Amino acid sequence: MTARYVRNDRLIDALIAQAFSTLRVSAGARTYYERQRARGIEFNAALRQLANRLVGILHGCLKTGTPYDEATAWSQRAHALAA
Repeated sequence: MTARYVRNDRLIDALIAQAFSTLRVSAGARTYYERQRARGIEFNAALRQLANRLVGILHGCLKTGTPYDEATAWSQRAHALAA
């Protein structure tokens, strides 16, 4: 018996497009993406990881009922670099 994998290609495409457009306007997202690329991760994989991170940020905003804030969303990454 083979495993069946179900995925929503339209959702994935939308998230990748969002991640790509975020690179221009978000310094935190750009830094995260460039750090992935510096680790040797290819373009599409780095975009997927950025998209996953953005979904995580959205989930946190919805869970806590707080609006998106660039400084708050990417502050953990900045603190990790400073340490």
